[in-house]
Amino acid sequence: MRKKYNIKNMDCANCALKIEKKYSELDGVKTARVDFGREKVFIEGDIEQYDSKSLQKIARKIESNIIVKDENEKLNEKTTWINKIELPINIMGVVLVVIALIFNFIDSLVISQTLLVIIYITSYFFIGGKVIIRALTNLLRGKIFDENFLMTLATIGALAINDYLEAVAVMLFYRVGEYLQDRSIDKSRKNIKDLMDIKPLIAHLQKGMYLTEVRPEDLEINQIIIVKPGEKIPVDGIVIEGNSSVDASSLTGESMPKDITKGQEVISGSLNINAPLTVKVLKKYQDSTVARILDFVENNANKKAKTEKFITRFAKYYTPIVVGFAIILAFAVPFIISNITGSTYQDEFAIYFRRALIFLVISCPCALVLSIPLSFFAGIGASSKQGILFKSGSDLEMMTEINHFIFDKTGTLTKGRFEVSKIVSNDKDKLLEYAAHVESQSNHPISQSILSAYNQQIKNKVDDIKEIFGKGIQAIYNNKQIFVGNAIFMQENGLNYQNPTDVGTIIHVATHQEYLGYLVIKDQIKEYSKSLVEQLNKQGKSISMVTGDQESSAKDIGKQLGIDSIYFNCLPEDKVRIVSELVKKDKVAFIGDGINDAPVLTVANLGIAMGVIGSDAAIEASDAVIMNDNPSQILVAQKIAQKTMKIVVQNIIMALGVKTIVLILGALGFANLWLAIFADVGVSILAVFNAMRIFRK
Repeated sequence: MRKKYNIKNMDCANCALKIEKKYSELDGVKTARVDFGREKVFIEGDIEQYDSKSLQKIARKIESNIIVKDENEKLNEKTTWINKIELPINIMGVVLVVIALIFNFIDSLVISQTLLVIIYITSYFFIGGKVIIRALTNLLRGKIFDENFLMTLATIGALAINDYLEAVAVMLFYRVGEYLQDRSIDKSRKNIKDLMDIKPLIAHLQKGMYLTEVRPEDLEINQIIIVKPGEKIPVDGIVIEGNSSVDASSLTGESMPKDITKGQEVISGSLNINAPLTVKVLKKYQDSTVARILDFVENNANKKAKTEKFITRFAKYYTPIVVGFAIILAFAVPFIISNITGSTYQDEFAIYFRRALIFLVISCPCALVLSIPLSFFAGIGASSKQGILFKSGSDLEMMTEINHFIFDKTGTLTKGRFEVSKIVSNDKDKLLEYAAHVESQSNHPISQSILSAYNQQIKNKVDDIKEIFGKGIQAIYNNKQIFVGNAIFMQENGLNYQNPTDVGTIIHVATHQEYLGYLVIKDQIKEYSKSLVEQLNKQGKSISMVTGDQESSAKDIGKQLGIDSIYFNCLPEDKVRIVSELVKKDKVAFIGDGINDAPVLTVANLGIAMGVIGSDAAIEASDAVIMNDNPSQILVAQKIAQKTMKIVVQNIIMALGVKTIVLILGALGFANLWLAIFADVGVSILAVFNAMRIFRK
């Protein structure tokens, strides 16, 4: 069981990690993730005993103002009296600081030093009151390494050594930085909300002569709905009346609207542009395209990328280590220096205590904890806008590591639209009649090509149809047992057959008494397949093609595309075996579309399903889906994944680099609290803005 909750009022990303840890330790919980950037909680496992109230109670042991609600529950946030007076009090604090600065530059006789100190301290409490209250509240809960407590400790330390102006200015700088950080996070949340704005909100259900507004989730299969111009199609269906243009760019990345008429299928989430459509519901909302996309993009919480796991582990130890160094710097170092130089311990303590405050200010790893998951989600969001869906950050990260691409042939590199190019038989009409009747119950593209070539209505009864995946079909027709399939199928049934040299897919037709002949069926290569292979070859990637087709057909397609490594006559278990062996040597991506590909998609390091014509089984088994069935989207996915990982690395280097430099400068006495605030809040803001660059094309 998997549930999703909304969570509000988290102060920092590091606190989100602590809440996540508490949820992960609950009985029955398999995985738990708290997403600070999106204000979401994802929990999976045997969790019926936990509701939003119990989860909120747990979270409030870490942060007192946390609100947790079920996904569809309204938050009903109320503005407290403290929040109402916060802005006026902060303004008063700033005014007092300005007054103190003015008096500081005027003759000291105008105002006493004691009064000046009182003004500074008053302004300090006005500006930092909220931080101090949160620090004390969290301290009572045992949160010693809370960011608010560390900031309070650092600034009170500055007050203790009579650095009143710096204490007030640093607290003001921190609050401004905190405000800017919240604004940058809100901006990123808006980008994410815009991305998720593909969900249809209403459906017009036809009941007799009337239309009733219902939720898409309440629609049932075979019901009739009306989709008005300017509305999103609520569920997957088939048009039974009307002509219009439909824009599916938010789903597939295709910019051109598609003309839709009676008898054509439409997918949920796409926009009806210029005329009403009467649509018959084919899938319930939870099984429809838009629900699947939202599940891909929103619920990518189960698998963290390796980089995210590293940051989570790093954050666990980083703060205590830095605080430990601060304690050593404040108390141990003055003792050592005073013994070496002969100076007093008090003098050295005053110097090094100030330096230790800098360590405390930048000991929170928020910049990393916030920006890295946000970067991965931005990457997943950006790819989804191009019609490429990744299930998780780890799958996006894996895309950059793939060095061997293995493609299924039919429906992936080729269009899957077969046509009979040749019939070899002494009685071509009889062969085509037998083959068409036996194949009449199959939806396989080859079966459809045979039916298309027959071009007559199937009237006579066909009994005992048995389809053997990857081999063929046998059935009773015209009181005869007919076998239609490849050479392996013929061999296994002890039938005589010819071994032709024709290029293409060879389909033999036979009974136990006679061999009727064979059909040569050819597929068409997709428009962008050749350029995809060329680009991957330029990158130095290994490329293979795995297909159930026979050797001549497979090698013909391989030659046209420039693929030398070809595996043919493959059953589903053969594909699994081949990919399993290759995974031992390389990082392998398998790209396929059919139900036969579902097992092998799970074996590869990265399984990519071709989504629109792909089976539900293949999509469920995959790690990523290409919605528009264009294989060259592999290159787009690569670029987005590479850009995401580049930004992730930039944020890690920036956050750790700046903090390390400021720590060193602080220890040597060359940095002040202002610089420490920048290393904490300032870097967080820059990291969030950097992560949002992924949304740019």
